[in-house]
Amino acid sequence: MSRATTESSRSPVRSKPWPAWPISGARERELLDRALEEGHWSGADAPLKAEFEARWAGYTQSRHVTAVTNGTVSLEIALRSLGVGAGDEVIVPPYTFLATASAVLQISALPVFADIDPETYNIDPAAVADAVTPRTRAVIAVHLGGQPADLDALAELCDRRGLALIEDAAHAHGAQWRGRPAGTFGSFGSWSFQASKNLSAGEGGALTTNDDALASAAYTLHNCGRLRGGPWYEHHQLGGNYRLTEWQCAVLLAGLERLPEQVANRERCARVLDAELARIPGIRPLARDARTTVHAHHLYLFRYSSEAFHGLDLEGFVAALNRQGIPALRGYPTPLNRQPVLRDAAFDHRATGWSPNTPHTRYDAVELPVCERACLETVWLPHRMLLAPAEEMADVVEAVEVVRRESAG
Repeated sequence: MSRATTESSRSPVRSKPWPAWPISGARERELLDRALEEGHWSGADAPLKAEFEARWAGYTQSRHVTAVTNGTVSLEIALRSLGVGAGDEVIVPPYTFLATASAVLQISALPVFADIDPETYNIDPAAVADAVTPRTRAVIAVHLGGQPADLDALAELCDRRGLALIEDAAHAHGAQWRGRPAGTFGSFGSWSFQASKNLSAGEGGALTTNDDALASAAYTLHNCGRLRGGPWYEHHQLGGNYRLTEWQCAVLLAGLERLPEQVANRERCARVLDAELARIPGIRPLARDARTTVHAHHLYLFRYSSEAFHGLDLEGFVAALNRQGIPALRGYPTPLNRQPVLRDAAFDHRATGWSPNTPHTRYDAVELPVCERACLETVWLPHRMLLAPAEEMADVVEAVEVVRRESAG
């Protein structure tokens, strides 16, 4: 019997379950009972919401926090608070979830895509500089997978060009850049607490800012246009009801108590993977910027070369890892600008007003070669795996080695 046949027929490398996500326990039940008994349930200044906002402000070292219904809404409120609107341009990365661009479109502004850095997959400051036009008002920097984008270069560029910097920190709970928490370098940090996120309430979001005026604007927009402390039936802006409920804030408060140790555990596991996977031909973990003092590791990302695995394509490699008990995922399959919603719609007409001469931005024609390559070679491991003991990362390494041997046939 050949080695390939033997390895194909044996038990998977990993049969033990990985840590479940989301996590819940007695503390969530205690705080949910408190929400039930106190009877507030919702409100812009309800007790658990105010408590969570204060604790998230402390954790992120921010002066102000506004907790909202989800991370997409938080981006929209940030843009509107900054006065971004119809016809304005906002520079965004293409290797990200739809919300980074759809939030721009929802306020009738236009996303402009700038390519990513080939080592970190975060937005490339040089590409951002090339994308600036007289219509540019803001840059949204996604901290992909939990590693901060180059906040030094981006903050300097935005300051020099008079642009707002928004940090899309949906992956970056606990991340730090040069010892300072992510989400505090730009005008706003935007957070998501959706079910998959490292701090989760099923759904939810927040904005952090150190600017008093921007904080007031965000509060008003998330509370139906009301001023803080003003009359209930007095509305000063066209806001909405984007208030996070007491139920979700209860769950977030419990989760926040666990977050520091979870961040530390993910760091330990990721450093093992960085060292061990890099030794396998055809596997290359993403680079870690030396200025990233804490990486949140919402995802563990690595590049895969099919040539080193005897032509096994990316989909086949991911499927083979799953058969070995490793719940790997293929990364974003296409740059965001090639999604049908962007490819097929003439958003310029919404932003500038329709006329026979209104140009139609062909998002699918934008050339983003680094992102294109990333979509063809990137594998993700979900953050829940990094909550296992660090020694169990050996299962990931062994599984990759088994798949490589099997690929030889």
